Amino acid sequence: MSDTRSGRVPRHYWVVGLVGLLWNSYGPFDYTMTQTGGDAYLRGVGMTDPQIAYLHAMPVWMTGVWAVGVWGALLGSILLLARKRLAFPVFVASLAAFLVSLIYQYGLSNGAAVMGDTAWIMNAVILAGCVFLVWYSRMMAKRGFLR
Repeated sequence: MSDTRSGRVPRHYWVVGLVGLLWNSYGPFDYTMTQTGGDAYLRGVGMTDPQIAYLHAMPVWMTGVWAVGVWGALLGSILLLARKRLAFPVFVASLAAFLVSLIYQYGLSNGAAVMGDTAWIMNAVILAGCVFLVWYSRMMAKRGFLR
């Protein structure tokens, strides 16, 4: 297909980069709308009153962790498409922030009970995506496709 000697990256690289960018664009949108759109936005995406109250009760540090996670994922995707080695540590920071949010949701608060049974499915999908992008960016850096 292609290799580092020719300077061309494999086609899957661009597919992963574009899908990652699209996937990771939703998090910052949701974060921004949650911060600025208020309860109307939250009800519009199907959240219940107890779920909205849970989000409002989230400590400031957790809001910061959430921001690092979603904006880091978007930045990592942009860096991946720009073929920058910095994509890997940015994806690692985003994954770490997501893991902290899981610890908060499932261990430090009643988030699991409030958010319902389907929340763990979405969290598992997000975790898989985060782990994949960390692995993929590391692999592409090792193969010399990231500068």
